Amino acid sequence: MSTPGRPKGEFRSAQHEGTPLSTPGRPKGEFRSAQREGTPMNEPRISLMGCLIDNLTMAETVDKVAGFIASGQPHQHVVVNVDKLVKAQKDPALRDIINRCDLVNADGMPVVWASRWLGRPLKARVTGVDLFDALMVQAAARGWRVFLLGAREEVVMAVRDKYAERFPTLQFAGARNGYWSADQEPQVVEEVRAARADLLFVAISSPYKERFLGTWQAHMRVPFAMGVGGTFDVAAGKVKRAPVWMQQSGLEWFYRFLQEPRRMFRRYFIEDMGFMRLLAREWWQARRQTRRQVRQQGGDAAAAGPVPLEHKGR
Repeated sequence: MSTPGRPKGEFRSAQHEGTPLSTPGRPKGEFRSAQREGTPMNEPRISLMGCLIDNLTMAETVDKVAGFIASGQPHQHVVVNVDKLVKAQKDPALRDIINRCDLVNADGMPVVWASRWLGRPLKARVTGVDLFDALMVQAAARGWRVFLLGAREEVVMAVRDKYAERFPTLQFAGARNGYWSADQEPQVVEEVRAARADLLFVAISSPYKERFLGTWQAHMRVPFAMGVGGTFDVAAGKVKRAPVWMQQSGLEWFYRFLQEPRRMFRRYFIEDMGFMRLLAREWWQARRQTRRQVRQQGGDAAAAGPVPLEHKGR
């Protein structure tokens, strides 16, 4: 979910294309081991169009995050929706970041429906907006420190003020807008690191937030970092969310389009149309693989020869 209303061409935090995928000076692969250390992913992951997705409900996801925070080690989260699956097909670096994340949720009913059609059913969708709110509730109850990073200054401050009013015990480690230059980026990273937050929410657009976290999360050492796109705009009341019936019917994207038709037309009606092609290709590949397995099993049975009489009927 991208941040609405961002001026065209304005620098969007560390989001310049070509951002390195590992922290400068850090041995290749260190971030991945830091993410995985002490937090094995026991639940099976589902492969969908080249991206690995955790098959978890909202409650199971929150429990997983609590474990991450208890470990004290840095972990990265990402949600995948139709737009991100399409982008990941064209951007191998983005796909690699997604598959290296410690927690990946399906955001959007079309992704859940696709998993079911392909015979790899996901339990539920876990949207970024809903997970953000659920974690803020848990943060207030458990004393987790929260850092809000991204969006416009008035928006991020409005989110902080609204949740502070809603939960007086909620602790904020920091809050900062999502506008800085490439030269300022290391200072922003150090600000987050020094804040010693338990939860970091990054409200900038894809694939920039994934690249930013993929580059710096090991250095910032926040136990749980999550890209939330335009969630701050929803939380601040700047953008309305679709009615529940539209969310459950997979039409939340259309409601979003109606609010910002000029901005969202290209994304939904041009770029994301590739999703149906990807889905058809994945279905065909799965069908061919099933046929090969059936033929192979038949050949193995024929090679084994007839069943001895004394074993028949047993």
